[in-house]
Amino acid sequence: MAKYRKIGILSSGGDAPGMNAAIRAVTRKALAEGIEVVGILEGYNGLINGNFTELDTHAVSNIITHGGTILYSSRCPEFKTEEGMAKAIKTCEDNQIDAIVAIGGDGTFRGATDLTNHGIPSIGIPGTIDNDITATEYTIGFDTAMNTVLQLIDYLRETCESHARCNIVEVMGRDCGMIALYAGISAGAVIIAIPEVPFDEEFAIDKLKKARANGKRGLIAVFAEGMSANHDHEYSEKFVEKLQNATGIDTRFARLGHVVRGGSPTLRDRLTATNMGTAAVSCLLEGKSNVVMCMQGGKVTAVDINYALILDRMYKGKIQEGDLDNFSPDAIAEMKSTCAFRQAKIENLYKMSYEICE
Repeated sequence: MAKYRKIGILSSGGDAPGMNAAIRAVTRKALAEGIEVVGILEGYNGLINGNFTELDTHAVSNIITHGGTILYSSRCPEFKTEEGMAKAIKTCEDNQIDAIVAIGGDGTFRGATDLTNHGIPSIGIPGTIDNDITATEYTIGFDTAMNTVLQLIDYLRETCESHARCNIVEVMGRDCGMIALYAGISAGAVIIAIPEVPFDEEFAIDKLKKARANGKRGLIAVFAEGMSANHDHEYSEKFVEKLQNATGIDTRFARLGHVVRGGSPTLRDRLTATNMGTAAVSCLLEGKSNVVMCMQGGKVTAVDINYALILDRMYKGKIQEGDLDNFSPDAIAEMKSTCAFRQAKIENLYKMSYEICE
């Protein structure tokens, strides 16, 4: 069993409800194993500049109920340079930090890989509301974000019903439409638009017309923000005018924005974060590094970060020349199967949404 004197925890990229629960779990598990813990403030920027805070049992008490991250987050272009990496490694050496647990998304994991390659064992924990990391079925923050969106849409529905309006609701998720899809189905949206599935504008408009003709007063349509990236800027907002002109229905637009990132994490996010956090420390003690904690088949599994990153590129159509050179034919086939399964799951849910919502 590997022995560590001190480990550091950082959160990087966009914040997500449940990150604090992961910080708490890593800290408590490490302390129970006799390992000192420091929190690295503002992500990799804090690692470069030695911006630390001691984490003991008291420091992480009650943070499980809070959204955001007590360790804060920031972008750090300097960390991507050799000079920045050299500073980060020296900071670890000067402060006797033996390993890092990094909570965040794909950019965070690339940083963890770089640290591992430079001699600082690192473990990744997927914390992002978007649920856009292909290697895991679930990311910390996704459930809370969906429930926040659902609650806000329920509020909008009440005023839509009162005024016989349609509301186009745009939700976060970058290029991943899972928040929009899951929340849209659960909110009874008449139409849903996500970047993973071709969107038929005429069919959607006709569906809204039929819903109104059948007496439905309050109409909700949920659009993923990735629709704008895949089409033209502010696609969702521009669709409002197109819909109103085609149907005569009074139509309004609501971009929920970053409010979706906030709020007290749900039970599921707290439990998932706790499972992943304790598993991350166990992996370090087993001598593992350069892995990310992934939820697969309801269990937390350690997946090689390089595998996870290339799998993500494959799913998102961003594979570059040479990316697959270090993987066996069986591993590549497994990646393709995972991508196909994820896409099929989304397509089936999307089809179902149009069958059950009027």
